[in-house]
Amino acid sequence: MRDFSFRLGAHPINWVGEDVKEHGADTTYEQILDDIQALGLTGTEMGRKYPTEIGVLKQELSKRGIQLVSQWKSVLFSDPAYREQELEAYRKHGKFLKEMGAEVISTCEVGGSLHFDPRRTPNERNVIPLDDAGWSSLAEGLNAAGRIAREYGLKLTYHHHGGTVIEGPDEIDKLMELTDPESVWLLFDTGHALYGGADPLTVLRKHYDRIAYVHLKDVRDDRLRKLKEAGSDFITCIREGVFTVPGDGCIDFGPIIAELVSRGYSGWAMLEGEQDPAEHPPREYAAKALAYLHSLIPAEGGDPS
Repeated sequence: MRDFSFRLGAHPINWVGEDVKEHGADTTYEQILDDIQALGLTGTEMGRKYPTEIGVLKQELSKRGIQLVSQWKSVLFSDPAYREQELEAYRKHGKFLKEMGAEVISTCEVGGSLHFDPRRTPNERNVIPLDDAGWSSLAEGLNAAGRIAREYGLKLTYHHHGGTVIEGPDEIDKLMELTDPESVWLLFDTGHALYGGADPLTVLRKHYDRIAYVHLKDVRDDRLRKLKEAGSDFITCIREGVFTVPGDGCIDFGPIIAELVSRGYSGWAMLEGEQDPAEHPPREYAAKALAYLHSLIPAEGGDPS
């Protein structure tokens, strides 16, 4: 079996939902880590079930040969009033990840979003786009946070994300244009790219030089189309099974894997599904996804076999 040019891990969101708390509510972190080890994978992101005490977490990961790669960090930089407290929290986050030997900080703006923004009320239905001042404040905040990340030998990787103000291809483009390429990198997520209306391969090719982290997620396009036509929000889409692991949805990962391999991408890529684990057993689905992805690795000369 040929190897990838990059390092492959699994996100605990396959086992335990982050936005949909009932998904995997009774699953233990031991089960998640045991499954990741059994799959032969060596990387994971921080999950809400994982121990938060550094010594315990290090021990649990080390005995299974698993590395903590990153941890999600919500930020509210689009509102200048929150800047200083957000940067202080970002520094604390960076210290933790440095101590754990991570390389990147998964970062996402929550201002204007439905399921993250603490200023929103439950009866609201739409994302509030950024105005010019909001864009400027977001870019300044991200650049400052990126400099903090660099102090700790980390990279700020911005996660374009469904249900947030940086969701579609134009918003990704604008964010990359407004931010410092030495301080702000991109977390390329195949599933969120498609959800936001972009062609994942186009995003990958256009912004490859800024990509420092990858999430490999698939989409059930028929469900997405129906739910979008009905005006469903992002959380509803998760509950209705829009997302799945690579090979089980509509995304053609062949050109994506070929692009990553041909360019020599050597960072981390996380396997993601974000679906109800009771209906879609995580280890079983991950094993099928791994077999699918390995089948796409280009043979010498560039043709997949």
